[in-house]
Amino acid sequence: MTGKDVIHSFWVPEIGWKLDTIPGKTTTINFEAHREGTFDGACAEFCGVQHAWMRLKVVSMSNDAFDQWASAQAKAAAEPSSDLARSGRELFLTQTCINCHTVRGTSAQGTVGPDLTHFASRATIGGGVVDNTPENLDAWLRNPDAIKPGVLMPGYDQSLSDDQLKALLEYLEGLN
Repeated sequence: MTGKDVIHSFWVPEIGWKLDTIPGKTTTINFEAHREGTFDGACAEFCGVQHAWMRLKVVSMSNDAFDQWASAQAKAAAEPSSDLARSGRELFLTQTCINCHTVRGTSAQGTVGPDLTHFASRATIGGGVVDNTPENLDAWLRNPDAIKPGVLMPGYDQSLSDDQLKALLEYLEGLN
């Protein structure tokens, strides 16, 4: 792990480790979870206005399950399965989304925001702030700052129509 701008201290209490990220330095930690499950964590170092929103989950699984998950994550994004999703992909690739986000297998190669190649397989959005549901994703696309104050992502409630937002939502929900 590495930090871009400030020191963060990622902490997963149930596993027992705390890891600092320092700008310009790469930190590595090895750990072993003693049971399968999902463990909640957070940043334990005040790091700025987004500190309270810095949440994470560590998922512990069998080696076979991990190998299957890693293999699926290494693949490019699936082709959209409907006309509406294809329209959403076209919007994604022509709006500002492409400047910040990557979707492997497309021309979207941004590095500022998260890689969205398998977005629909995530449990949460906004860095763990809300569950990844169609309703929350719609609200996020319309006005992310209302969900996570200070977020850098722009809202699209003024620049896209309801039909365009529905298409973008359909595309993102198909990225498994």
